[in-house]
Amino acid sequence: MCFIRITFVAIMADAPLKILIADDEPDIIEIISFHLMKAGFDIATARDGSEAIEKAKQFEPDCIILDVMMPKRTGFEVCEYLRSNSQFDKTLIVLLTALNDEASHIKGLELGGDDFVTKPISPKVLISRITALFRRIQPAAGDSKIVTANGLTIDPAQYRTALNGVQYVLAKKEFELLYLLAAQKGRVFLRNEILSQVWGNDVIVGDRTIDVHIRKIRAKLGIDCITTVKGVGYKFDY
Repeated sequence: MCFIRITFVAIMADAPLKILIADDEPDIIEIISFHLMKAGFDIATARDGSEAIEKAKQFEPDCIILDVMMPKRTGFEVCEYLRSNSQFDKTLIVLLTALNDEASHIKGLELGGDDFVTKPISPKVLISRITALFRRIQPAAGDSKIVTANGLTIDPAQYRTALNGVQYVLAKKEFELLYLLAAQKGRVFLRNEILSQVWGNDVIVGDRTIDVHIRKIRAKLGIDCITTVKGVGYKFDY
């Protein structure tokens, strides 16, 4: 098993940020690897979904680029598996697909993907979107305070959520959505605000995506801590 190591320094990191590329097309892997290495990232590769999971466990990447249509396990299945494992709470997931239908994009984002890129791929666009994702998760000064409310603790630095001392695993977007609302308890966030701050302006998702994530948060924590303000948006109320 061979990982590709480089000596460049990726943007916004003291050490190279690590990216795992999983695609069953050798040409795609070669092109993406070449450009990401030039940009200063540390690269590992996988040729199918099962190998992607094993490499992810060993390489512990900061970001995983997953082709949707892979043998053994699809990108959707790998994404769902990773988001159910606390080891990858902070890992960014970018899905690649030749499918350009809205349903596939929504499914990928609902499973916990952070972005969706359609083939054929522009390396420059891919790098800019990955860089934007990394920039978005960098905590600004003063923005990393732990939120507590009636036994619920939300720690943005560790991406950890606990209720009465019991830790719960939330998918990355579920956590970011919960923290956004909880950090300003009682404030009603408009749907557009949530989409912009959690998913960013470059990713197209619908209202249903927010609803699904909030339903999952409620189900996982077993509490109704997010109130729907009909026709307006959502607020944290616990």
